[in-house]
Amino acid sequence: MAYVISEPCIGTKDASCTEVCPVDCIHPTPDEPEFETAEQLFIDPDECIDCDACVEACPVDAIFSEDQVPDEWQKYIAVNAGHYA
Repeated sequence: MAYVISEPCIGTKDASCTEVCPVDCIHPTPDEPEFETAEQLFIDPDECIDCDACVEACPVDAIFSEDQVPDEWQKYIAVNAGHYA
């Protein structure tokens, strides 16, 4: 089960999560051209190894395990997956 980045990331894009991810599954990173125009960061559900490192690193508490995403942010499960489709 993958982790999901939700609404609190929008406009923040702190990117601390990209620095701690051991499998580089969070994009765009600050060194990628689309970082500046992206509204938020995204976790690739196929690459995520559920290590929990990103959850601890996120300063705005935007990252949840897919089965723990709050009801009001359920749409972000599809948003994250859709980014990689």
